[in-house]
Amino acid sequence: MNKVLLAIPLLLPLTAVASTLYKCTDDSGAVLYTNQKTSKKSCTILSQQLPPPPPSSNGTKQRPAAAPTPGDFPRVSGNEQKARDSDRRAILDKELANELQSAEKARKALFDAGSQPPEKLQPLRDTAALHERNVESLKKELGNLR
Repeated sequence: MNKVLLAIPLLLPLTAVASTLYKCTDDSGAVLYTNQKTSKKSCTILSQQLPPPPPSSNGTKQRPAAAPTPGDFPRVSGNEQKARDSDRRAILDKELANELQSAEKARKALFDAGSQPPEKLQPLRDTAALHERNVESLKKELGNLR
């Protein structure tokens, strides 16, 4: 039994190469983990790995075919989409301005409380860090706009 337990870690690297891992038990009850099914032993499949898809001919990854858009799917005109994009940019700009202002207030509050004990400063640090993360997220979102 100890030999089988010691052999398991040695067989684990084979699972990356082998497509199927079997647990086989012979007539005497000895257990063997292998990537080859033998006819002399009772084997059950533990895991099965599918082969990777073949690479495309031009070396790029193949994408699955997109499902066609249903005919009754609502469409938005180009001008309406531009107006929506403009509204979105304006909202994000306003949110960014508010977050920059809040971040500045949080930094000022942290600076003003500089001589306080650390346990009183931590909530101020957390608030300042939150506003900084929000500013970065809003800048990233604005950068993603077309």
